Amino acid sequence: MASSSAPRRATLADVARAAGVSTSTASVVFSGKTKVSDATSERVRATAVDLGYLGPDPRAASLRRGRSGIVAVVLEGQLRTAFLDPVTIPMMDGLTDGLASLGAGVLLLRDEPGEDEASPLTTAPVDAVVLIGCSGRTRASLEVVRSRGLPVVVIEGDAGEGVPQISLDNREAANGLARHIRRLGHERVATVTLPLDSYRERGVVNAERLARASVDVTIDRLAGVREVYPDALAVSAGSSSIDEGVIAGRALLADSSTRPTAVLAQSDLLAVGVIRAAEELGLRVPEDISVAGFDGITLDGMGPHVLTTMVQPAVEKGRAAGEQIARMLRGEHAASLHFTCRFRAGTTTAQPPA
Repeated sequence: MASSSAPRRATLADVARAAGVSTSTASVVFSGKTKVSDATSERVRATAVDLGYLGPDPRAASLRRGRSGIVAVVLEGQLRTAFLDPVTIPMMDGLTDGLASLGAGVLLLRDEPGEDEASPLTTAPVDAVVLIGCSGRTRASLEVVRSRGLPVVVIEGDAGEGVPQISLDNREAANGLARHIRRLGHERVATVTLPLDSYRERGVVNAERLARASVDVTIDRLAGVREVYPDALAVSAGSSSIDEGVIAGRALLADSSTRPTAVLAQSDLLAVGVIRAAEELGLRVPEDISVAGFDGITLDGMGPHVLTTMVQPAVEKGRAAGEQIARMLRGEHAASLHFTCRFRAGTTTAQPPA
């Protein structure tokens, strides 16, 4: 009776035997770690093709190294919305570039377990972890990762001593935007912030809410603005999106008696939303209201406008995180790296109306 089992997968030993070389010689032909003669290399590779040998089994190699070949990237919020953020996409591109030397895969995790559930990082078969931001929720993730002894890098968040961080000059860059607005002559200025914490509540940012805030990026960008405008009104958005910018813009601009002459938004998407809210009210940008953003992303639907903003190096941030992870997995020292933003003057800011 014929067997119904699948044919056996050709092994490296099969190739070596058929090519008349040792298994170690066949191995170095595929690894490239040691030079062999061209004739031997061609014979081994031709034999491999004849036998249908596809090369070393990466799963076996991973087991020998005691690694999974996977790096986890922890994002807050819904994964389906994470890649709607035009900053996340280039940052992830850079991250995969930085990990390329490892040949590692990337596992995206949303670390939001229920009250009775363990963090997915507790048992996830990963070699290292990248945390984006370090709010209250991701700080808990950090403790899990450190308890497992896994290499970890944090992008834009304070993870404490001993953890490599990829940081951005958020405070200084926001301060530079505010000084640009000050030089134009604006006195009544408001700001639309990113979420203060994982609850993502909208509303006026008072002292009590700011004291409870846990998102470093939001805190630092607001601090930069208030170094120039200590009394600037701030309202928090529920996320970085155009729709949230429209909601915040309507709240700030509806009352002509308290309306600011300039709005500094903590992301370009929020800034676009503020511009749309202004146009709904019949206000001209920048003649009646100046609007500035933060990020320097490519924007559609801006019409004649070119947004005044701070351009951040998103790809470079991601690449730096990946490179530091790769260094740690090779047993090398990893460093914290700091990046700076570049001011880009657009057509959405001008002197305040007379």
